[in-house]
Amino acid sequence: MERMTPTAEQFDLNPVSPQNLADPVPFYRELQRQAPVYWAAPIHTWLVSRHEDVVASFRDPRLSANRTAFFEHQVQSLGPASIQDFMKIIRNQVFMKDGSEHIRLRRNMNPGFTAQSLDKWRPAIRRTMEQLLERVQGRGRMDLVKEISHELPPLVIAELLGIPVEDRERFRAWSKPMADFSSPAPGADMGVLVQEVNRAMMAFSGYLTRIVEERRSAPGPDVISQMVSAEEEGKLTTEEVVSNAMLLLFAGHTTTTDQFSNCVHALLTYPDQLKALRDNPGLLGSTVEESIRFNPAVPFIGRVAVEDFELRGQTIRKGSHVMFALGAANRDPEVFSEPDRFDITRDMAQTRHVGFGFGPHQCIGSGLARRELEIALELLFQRLPGLLLDEEHTPVKHHSLAFRGFTSLHVRW
Repeated sequence: MERMTPTAEQFDLNPVSPQNLADPVPFYRELQRQAPVYWAAPIHTWLVSRHEDVVASFRDPRLSANRTAFFEHQVQSLGPASIQDFMKIIRNQVFMKDGSEHIRLRRNMNPGFTAQSLDKWRPAIRRTMEQLLERVQGRGRMDLVKEISHELPPLVIAELLGIPVEDRERFRAWSKPMADFSSPAPGADMGVLVQEVNRAMMAFSGYLTRIVEERRSAPGPDVISQMVSAEEEGKLTTEEVVSNAMLLLFAGHTTTTDQFSNCVHALLTYPDQLKALRDNPGLLGSTVEESIRFNPAVPFIGRVAVEDFELRGQTIRKGSHVMFALGAANRDPEVFSEPDRFDITRDMAQTRHVGFGFGPHQCIGSGLARRELEIALELLFQRLPGLLLDEEHTPVKHHSLAFRGFTSLHVRW
């Protein structure tokens, strides 16, 4: 039987309603209880919310990472030609590939993201965070998002890729239209979003093409140089190097920016957990994992069905868009005891979250993000031991199906 789950009106399961975007936890719970595979008519998408199903779906070859049809559906009133500049670039990115093509791209990007390679960057991450804290330490208060969250990840990923750090404002500006188009706000003007994303993608691509040309004549220890080496050996095309360098820059600062703010907010909201971390710094790693489980920066991720199939009694038709509700899966009571409790002592070895995806498409930058988050948290609470939420300023959140974090988070010490 197809699309016979309860309607969004009956259970308020509209994923983009203001209430469900602002506070998704009741929405997640109702999804899992009433309709674990649910046709969300307002966004023409199937939602998969149980941990077991999400994990299985990440590995299911009937669900493709190539979301061309999804992006074209977003602009159906404008026509697919309207996003040809955007599609020209993202179709070469590893997150859009399946099977052997995904393996080839991933294999040639992986050398810069092994544990051994990333550990070499720990001193640079620590140095950068220390510099940011020195700048604000004497003030007694700050907007964490503006002063730390928006600064650390772009500085780190720029250094990792060998990009001039003074250009970080440029790729931050280019990244915003990409994020806005990837998950449009309800009522957004798609014509404007399309113009902005095409313009940003072409500017970003032109900038990175020049960087790639520089690396051909003057290679360094950075990730782009490693990808250029693979290109020269015939393992990657120039377009693939540029497109995936763009992906790393975009994802490498957007999601970590949000996750760091989410983590700090959770610790300051649950002071017993912050005390536990102060008493036992060995909990730093599990604190990061629990923050990703509890409030992931990426709450949903999409796939496209390449054939008809059944899932929990629902018929998923070929060409249908399917979204995995990572935020819901991370709070599945069948997997996590007291799922709505923020608990940094939780045994993650027994209950793995899916905040970084799962299986072959697990986020390539997850190791870098974990190192950034651990080092940044350690230094933040060492240098600012009296850190508290600033009650004079209400935290300002931003939320969409693709990204979840804070626009402003004021703290004092």
